[in-house]
Parts: sequence; C-alpha cells; structure tokens
Amino acid sequence: MGSGIESNEESENKGSIWSMDQKLDQPMDEEAGRLRNMYKEKKLSSLLLLRLAYQSLGVVYGDLGTSPLYVFYNTFPNGVKYQEDVIGALSFIIYSLTLVPLLKYVFIVLRANDNGQGGTLALYSLLCRHANIKTIPNQHRTDEELTTYSRSTIHERSFADKTKRWLEGKGYIKNAILILVLVGTCMMIGDGILTPAISVLSASGGIKVNHPDLSNDVVVVVAVVILVGLFSMQHYGADRVGWLFAPIVLLWFLLIGGIGIFNLWKHGSDVLRAFSPVYIYRYLKRGGKESWTSLGGILLCITGTEALFADLGHFPVLSVQIAFTLVVFPCLLLAYSGQAAYLMNNLNHSPDVFYRSIPETIYWPVFAVATAAAIVASQATITATFSIIKQALAHGCFPRVKVVHTSKKFLGQIYIPDINWILMILCIAVTAGFKEQNQIGNAYGTAVVIVFLVTTLLMVLIMILVWRSHWILVLIFTGLSLIVECTYFTAVLFKVDQGGWAPLVIAAAFLIVMYVWHYGTRKRYEFEMHSKISMAWILGLGPSLGLVRVPGIGLVYTELASGPSILLLFLYA
Repeated sequence: MGSGIESNEESENKGSIWSMDQKLDQPMDEEAGRLRNMYKEKKLSSLLLLRLAYQSLGVVYGDLGTSPLYVFYNTFPNGVKYQEDVIGALSFIIYSLTLVPLLKYVFIVLRANDNGQGGTLALYSLLCRHANIKTIPNQHRTDEELTTYSRSTIHERSFADKTKRWLEGKGYIKNAILILVLVGTCMMIGDGILTPAISVLSASGGIKVNHPDLSNDVVVVVAVVILVGLFSMQHYGADRVGWLFAPIVLLWFLLIGGIGIFNLWKHGSDVLRAFSPVYIYRYLKRGGKESWTSLGGILLCITGTEALFADLGHFPVLSVQIAFTLVVFPCLLLAYSGQAAYLMNNLNHSPDVFYRSIPETIYWPVFAVATAAAIVASQATITATFSIIKQALAHGCFPRVKVVHTSKKFLGQIYIPDINWILMILCIAVTAGFKEQNQIGNAYGTAVVIVFLVTTLLMVLIMILVWRSHWILVLIFTGLSLIVECTYFTAVLFKVDQGGWAPLVIAAAFLIVMYVWHYGTRKRYEFEMHSKISMAWILGLGPSLGLVRVPGIGLVYTELASGPSILLLFLYA
C-alpha cells in the first residue's frame, strides 16, 4: 500500500508532462498481439516439407555437393606418394563431414536461427534481443512485449547473468562483437565471389582430360561465359531457380553416389578402414609439415556448409535437415570413398581423379551434369550473399540497395540487383586473374574457416544466454568445434601467399565500407536522439502556441523509437 502511495507522489512531483508522456508511451497491445506469432514457423504438411527439401537441393546444397570435383586435387596437387596417405585423407574427410556439416550445423547451429534467418548477422541479432549489446540504442521498452524479444529472467549470480553483465558493461566489448560479426559477414561475401569461380572452373577443366593439348585459356573463357549466364538468371528468384536446379543437383548426388559404389566394387573396399580415426593420427605423423599444409585442400570438402546456414531464410529448418541426412551426407561419403578407392591403384591421378574415376561409357553425360551442378553450386553462396546483405541493411551496416522479393509465399526469397552484378564482375576477375583452381582453392579455404570460427564464438554466447545450456554441453560443443576449425586454420595460414590473400583483401574492402556506414548511422541516430521532442511536450504547449491543424496526413520517416526530431521544423516554421 505504501509503495503505491510513493509512486503516485513521485508522478505528481515529476509534473503533468511526464505523466502524459507515460500514458502516450504504452505498448500497442492489439498490434502486439497480431505480431506475436508472425515469425513463428508455420506447421507444414509432410508433403510440403518433402517438396521444400527437394527444392533446397537446388539452392542450398550445390556448393557442398560439388566439392568432390576438386578436393583430392587441392590435397595432392603433385600426386600421392603412399597408399596410406589416401586412407588418412579420406579419414579426415569423413570426420570433417560428420563433425562440421552434420553435427554442428544441421543439428545445432540451424536451431539458432533468427526467426528463420541464418548467418552470422542472424546470430548477432538473436544475441541483441537477450543482451543489450547493440551499438545503436534503438530498442524501445515496449518492444519487449513482443515474443520475439527475451522476456525470461536470468537468475542472479548465474554464469549467464555474469556473462550478460560482462557483455553489457563496456562499450569496447560491444564494438568488438560487432567487428567480429562483420568479419564473418565479409568473409561470407567473399565466398559468394570465390565459390562460382572454383566450381565452374573445376567443372570446365574436365574438357582437358580427353584433350590434354587444349589451352588453359579456353577453359577460362568457357568458365567466364557460364558465370555470366549464371548471374543473369538470378532475377528469377530462388523459387524458380530452385525448381530448375533441384533435379540437376539430385541427379548429381545420385550419380556421384553410384560412381562411388562402382569404384568401391571395382578397386576394392580397403579404403573403408578410413572410418577408424587412427588413420588421422598416422597421416599427420608420417607426412609432417607437408601433411599439415595439405589439410587446406581437405578443408574444401566442407565448404558450402556456411552457405547452408546463411541460406536458411529461403527454406524451413526441417526441410534442410531432411535433404542433408537422406541425400547429401550419404552420397558425399560414397563419392569420396569411391575416389579414394580409385586413387589407391592410381596414385598419380590425383589432379583429375574425379573425371578419371568415371566409367568411360558414361563420361560425357557425367561431364555435362558436373558442369550443370557446378553452375548450381554457385547458387548457394549467391543467394546466401543476398540474405546477409539484407540483414546488414536492417542493422544499419550496409549502404541502402534495392531489395526485390521474388516470392509471394516465402518472405526470405530475395534478389538484390546491385550486389548481383558486383559479385559477377569480381567473380570473373578472380577466375581470369588466378586461372588455376589450386590458388582459388587456397583462397576459398581461408574465407570458409574464418566464417566457421566466428560462428563458433557466437554460438557459445547463444548457448549461454539464449538456450541456457549446461556448461558441460557448451564445453563439448566449443572443444570439438575449435579442435577441427583451429587445425584447419593453422593449415590455411601456410597458403596465404599462394592465393589465400584474396579473400582477406575482399573482406577488408567490404569491412571498411560496412563499418564506416554503421559508424555514420550511429552518429546520425545519436544526433536525432539529442534533438528529439516528446509528443506529450507538444500537446502540453499546444494552447500557448496556437497550433492550427492543416488538412491531410503527414508521414515522417524516422528510425527513432519515439518522437522524430523533424517535428521542430513544423513548430517553428
């Protein structure tokens, strides 16, 4: 009773304008109720889920699926010395595919989506709703009435509470998290440039297998023509492109899986010993530094995993999980095992092991499908780039560009014309500049492993603050992720001067643009916050100002949570 009297007295002491402001600044319950379940994933029928899983093959998994074209070439560019090296490399591939795409991403990271959106910026957005770490203070107190914001309380003195207070305590920590997120985002944009280059160039290289005297310039020209056609199709949107590309990718997975089974039958199944992790230790021990640096090539077997998460806005989580577990994962294991079985008997064929392991009777049909699949592979990172650019726009981290929504049914399917043509120009420049897929592979691996590390660090915070996971689970996830990713990271450092510098330069350019734009956005917001006026203050001064209502409605755009500063111009005009 006493506290109620004290609050009333406090309201009277602050004045009538303060009381009016509190009445005006109330949550819009009716509107909030309408929005409450807007972003929750709808319950989809089994048939629709299967349809979307089929469609996701053409958009999400092309990049991951075409890695067998160039993994063994980048791992053993000069041929293989010992058969045991083939088994060791295959063992690395098996456990990398199991730990990173399957366990980490498909079953854990995909659950950390931001209302259906994926990528590093989506993880950052999810964190911002559970801890006050945004550098632009545009979160309104009434926003918390919506279920998309955190409403659960954290127990005091818990590890989550200590972590939250540590993150919110210092401004430099908030800036450090933002820069970390932008680095991951810029590396993902670099993927959108490097993936089409290496995928199409690798597929086009199949021409030289039966025509070894053919000039490499011809292969580059063919790749450039294909890239121009690919980027010209993007305006049709992920829905139509998915329907066009999905049968190609499904046929591709069935072919590489079938060819893998054929090679295991023809050349022996001795390579299946690679399922024992002992061969990983033996591979590193026997080869020393040479084996360690070769991990930069093995890393390419899991490239496309980061695009899998960034593309999540185009499809529901369950459909992506179904497609990976039923089609993508088993076919990739069969494809790599079959190539390893062929290499065991043909140690010098590692530069073009994929094409040489194809039965002669179906060589040219497989070459045609491989070229088409390589085109589709680029689709995953291109659409992922569109998604993360849109998220960057929402966070005030990117110059405003036109965003075209290409589907009436699915909100996340978008197309950004300006970014599409910039990607095409940079991709052609990389293809024509490097010409050798080995150097592009080195660059590609550098970009991918940095995105993996950024995602892991953000996921640790999400498991603590959002999911409130037990510290043992957090420790297991962090330990397994960092063991794999730090191992690959140290390997790609040896190849920075062999092409690995390319994504660093590209990412640095985009990072400067994004951070400078965000800095300007933040300064503008602070100025508007300083200059804003309260609606209650205007109404309180109304009689003395002699306000006159003008017919019509005026719309004033502002990013402030309440009270645009431009209203002062109307008062003093």
